[in-house]
Amino acid sequence: MTIIQGNPILMSLALSAGVNTFFFIFASAFKTDKVTDLSYSLSFFLLAPLLYLSGGIGSNLDQIVLTAAIMLWALRLGSYLLRRIMAIGKDERFDDKRENFTAFLRFWILQTLVVWIVMLPFSLFLTKRPVITFLETSLIGITLFAVGLVIEAVSDHQKFAYRSREENRGHWVDRGLWKYSRHPNYFGEILLWWGLFLITAPTLKGLEWITVIGPVTITLFLLKVSGIPLLEKQGDEKYGSNPDYQVYKKRTSILIPLPRRSPAS
Repeated sequence: MTIIQGNPILMSLALSAGVNTFFFIFASAFKTDKVTDLSYSLSFFLLAPLLYLSGGIGSNLDQIVLTAAIMLWALRLGSYLLRRIMAIGKDERFDDKRENFTAFLRFWILQTLVVWIVMLPFSLFLTKRPVITFLETSLIGITLFAVGLVIEAVSDHQKFAYRSREENRGHWVDRGLWKYSRHPNYFGEILLWWGLFLITAPTLKGLEWITVIGPVTITLFLLKVSGIPLLEKQGDEKYGSNPDYQVYKKRTSILIPLPRRSPAS
């Protein structure tokens, strides 16, 4: 226990494992996927303040702001995902895992590791005493975080509202930010994590730069693994035969919100 308390990396891993193990036992016992996304957000919501408090006295304003930023993001995302899963009833991603103990367990182990890896730079930053930051990078970082959070929140709301209307059933989202990006929520998510990392960057020395794997991991997951590739595949399966959907894909940026391309391009 002393080793864990004195090592923010091990502490972060232990806390992530504890939260996700608790929810895995519950989810496995009741064969439910209604708490999976909630546990992901809650892990960050608990980790940030616990790591900050474990550093003791002598913190600076940037550490307080970063802690609050992570908690705000987690609260927003967690409440949205809980509302969504309660509305739709189940998560289709788990249709082939819900009754398979091994496959279900693998998902929870992966989620534990992703939370831990994404939190690596912040696990170090929030526990350092003293820590010296730079106003310029902190301001840029918190601005990127704020912009990313707003983009993510607005696009999530627009998507949920669009799909909640009966007349839109069986149609892809192409309104609001979704008119300019096929995945604006993921763009916001990537932007906010890189913004937070920028706050920590001036404090990193030597091997500590390895913690850049945190924002790199969330970026790669959304771009190459469980984010865009999965949703693009689902979109093609549902709407691929619709010529209007093919036009939408051709004219609309896949990630960064940009003006729509001309039909002839």
